Amino acid sequence: MKKKYVFPAVFDYSETPGISISFPDFPGCLSEADDNEQAISMARDALSGRLYILDRDGEDIPEPSDPVKLLSTLEPMQTITLIDVNMQVFSEMVKSRSVNKMCTIPEWLLDEGKEAGINFSQTLQDAVMQKLGIQRQLKRRQYKSKQYA
Repeated sequence: MKKKYVFPAVFDYSETPGISISFPDFPGCLSEADDNEQAISMARDALSGRLYILDRDGEDIPEPSDPVKLLSTLEPMQTITLIDVNMQVFSEMVKSRSVNKMCTIPEWLLDEGKEAGINFSQTLQDAVMQKLGIQRQLKRRQYKSKQYA
């Protein structure tokens, strides 16, 4: 997968406040927003998610449509906006998200741990990292701050 992509999005402005967002190259990839700033952010999230899933599933990522050619397909109150995404940053964000993992321990150990104020999720993470010989990263990357990197 490439690091960066740029695809055209159609922003459809309604009579009431709100913007519907669609991608001509990805039918069904939709979002909505209250204003332009939020629409750009929501479009990036939707596009990043779609590209990530296509790559994960081994599907081809299409070439972006020519925005100039799309202009003739627009209806009143619609505009084309180019949306850029950094897939390296998005992939790191997805891989670092927390997931729920069920684990079982004896009830007496649960009671002792609660009484001692142990964070069981953190303790499990620490134990698995120690078992694998992984050092805890002191500073985590944040998706929003690295979005344009």
